[in-house]
Amino acid sequence: MRAWLALLLLAAAPAWGAPFVVQLGGVRLALDAPPGFSDTSFLGSPRLQDLGESLTSASNKILLFAISDADLRAFTLGDRPELRRYMVAVTPRGMTQQEISAAQFSDFVADSLRGLGSPPNDQNYTRYLDAQSRGKASLLAELRRETTVVSVLQGTRLPQDPRPTTLLGNLFDKDVPRYVISTTTLMILKGKALNLSIFSGYDSPEDIAWIKSVTERWVEQLERLNRQ
Repeated sequence: MRAWLALLLLAAAPAWGAPFVVQLGGVRLALDAPPGFSDTSFLGSPRLQDLGESLTSASNKILLFAISDADLRAFTLGDRPELRRYMVAVTPRGMTQQEISAAQFSDFVADSLRGLGSPPNDQNYTRYLDAQSRGKASLLAELRRETTVVSVLQGTRLPQDPRPTTLLGNLFDKDVPRYVISTTTLMILKGKALNLSIFSGYDSPEDIAWIKSVTERWVEQLERLNRQ
């Protein structure tokens, strides 16, 4: 039975990654997850919904919460997904009806990134994060700053010996330092403000290279889907 269900899910995989449309005011936005990831909303899972909502403020409306295709298959089969990498796209609830001006976007960026401070000169990010308070999100690098797109890289050293209550519990092991990196990208798309966040475990420089590459490709993908 499990083998049959796995084959069925594999056949349905292309539909998981298909672009979809959301309505924000009078604007229709096309959204999609990067290759290898799929939106979870069609599952209707309260566990995944709670996890997605934990990644953002209640003042934001979640448009997409995506996990890897492998994790999606595992979850649907009743297995525990690894959830090492995932992403969320949100928009401020107070801005869903209006078209955002350049000045409003500038304020949106300032409010969203306030308090992050300056990136370190030290490119050894684990050494830098080891010197920070556990659980504190620290700015690691500014990846892009343009009129309509701003993107930053952040990192966090996770607390030891946590008591996990979410699907993220298997990211932790007692007494082993663990790190999470994330990118936050703020952009205007068809006059609407979007906040894209990608999360990944951080074990090596390859994780940094991966998250930078996927962030750039996701922005380009959304811009391409919504060209007028």
